[in-house]
Amino acid sequence: MDNLKNRYAAMGVGEAVYEYGSKILEKLKDRFREFDETAEYNQLKVLDAMQKCMVSEACLLGTTGYGYNDLGRDTLEKVYADVFHTQDALVRPQITCGTHALSLALSGNLRPGDELLSPVGKPYDTLEEVIGIRPSRGSLSEYGVTYRQVDLLPGGGFDYEAIERAITPRTRLATIQRSKGYQTRPTLSVAHIGELIAFIKAKKPDVICMVDNCYGEFVERVEPSDVGADLVVGSLIKNPGGGLAPIGGYLAGTKECVENAACRLTSPGLAKEVGASLGVLKDFYQGLFLAPTVTASALKAAVFAANLYESLGFAVVPDGRESRHDIIQAVTLGTPEGVLAFCRGIQAAAPVDGHVTPEPWDMPGYDAQVVMAAGAFVSGSSIELSADGPIKPPYAVYFQGGLTWQHAKFGIMKSLQSLVESGVVEERALLC
Repeated sequence: MDNLKNRYAAMGVGEAVYEYGSKILEKLKDRFREFDETAEYNQLKVLDAMQKCMVSEACLLGTTGYGYNDLGRDTLEKVYADVFHTQDALVRPQITCGTHALSLALSGNLRPGDELLSPVGKPYDTLEEVIGIRPSRGSLSEYGVTYRQVDLLPGGGFDYEAIERAITPRTRLATIQRSKGYQTRPTLSVAHIGELIAFIKAKKPDVICMVDNCYGEFVERVEPSDVGADLVVGSLIKNPGGGLAPIGGYLAGTKECVENAACRLTSPGLAKEVGASLGVLKDFYQGLFLAPTVTASALKAAVFAANLYESLGFAVVPDGRESRHDIIQAVTLGTPEGVLAFCRGIQAAAPVDGHVTPEPWDMPGYDAQVVMAAGAFVSGSSIELSADGPIKPPYAVYFQGGLTWQHAKFGIMKSLQSLVESGVVEERALLC
């Protein structure tokens, strides 16, 4: 242990921070065991899907040009459909990010005159321009799709009475964001999402229920598609890519919903038939295979961060004892200096660009400056150790990822060390 402490010290983590973190970890052994058991269950689920779909070496090769008859691409989409227990899936490198995947799902399944409903409050910032909440060229609003929103109740529950009033004959699609985004509301459990979907379907059975599944894949043993979601959508540089996918997104759901989105991704009449996989298929397959264990590492990191910062008096969501439904940990630091110090500590722990100091900037799609710490092998990959936050009240930072638990642990220690060195946390607070 002394050798380990010395190694941490050599990399900039002081004794007070190291000892404080070690005390927190002693209390988390049972929680970590639960994450490992869920990872084992989901690992077998993914392996079973790959074997049933007869993944072969030829599936790892890829195509160029039009991508007709791409065995690896088509087999991978069958694997995703099996993992998520859906009729079909769309898994492509041509989907540039999670926002793009969600935009495809919305624009592919909504038509002029339809109404989009968000029964869980404001969506993630980058979707505001997709929808037209903030005017933007090419938004759904420009194409005659209207939007209605029902905020969550103060405690984070669903306002069922208001949702019932908001459902009209024009309501075509309900978008349900599983994770908190840049908010401090609770993340939605799969069971909770299932209750909401059942309520909406009881009021209007033909409403398409779409779940933004970003940051939630493999956290639980079931996915929203197991509890009635018509469509689940996410990014491959988050959980399901396992840290290996260099780009991409996925949609899994009913045959009709997936086909509609595919027609928007490529072209009407072409849909899923085109789209070369180029050289990324091996990373897509191997990333999915590793995803359950990588997600477990990220969950351990989130729970460690929650307990550590909660014990220092900071507001955290979820708290250190709550069940987990995504990998994001929100920590309200209360000041811009706190957010910057936290992110600079995470950046200093990175294997790539660890020497760089992150600064706030006017990031596209956001209404305030954002600071991001992300020294990753895949640019912007938030299944890798990362942290970010908007520079606006309540000055919360959003921490996520960690390809290995050991690296994530070091990153959290460095974030606390940075807060101590910046004067946001007094070292004597660690000695109590």
